[in-house]
Amino acid sequence: MAKTQLGARVDEDVAELARRRAADLGLSVGDYLARLVQDDASGLRARAVDAAARFLAEHQAIFDEAEGGRRPEGSRGTRAA
Repeated sequence: MAKTQLGARVDEDVAELARRRAADLGLSVGDYLARLVQDDASGLRARAVDAAARFLAEHQAIFDEAEGGRRPEGSRGTRAA
C-alpha cells in the first residue's frame, strides 16, 4: 500500500504522549496514528465506550457496595466506579 506523509501541528505534550504510547505498543508514531484513525473510523472506539458505559450502568450497585455506598456531597448523575 502506498504511503502518504501528513503534517500536523500539535502541542508538545500531545506529541510526547503520542511518542510514548506508540513506543509502549511497539509501534512507530505513524503506525500508532494510523491505528487510532482506523479504530475511530470503524466505530471501534465508540463501541468500546458504549460497552464500558453499559457495564458500569449494569453493575453500579456492586461498585456502590464496595465503596460503602459513599457518594461525595452534592454529586449527581453518573457515579464513578
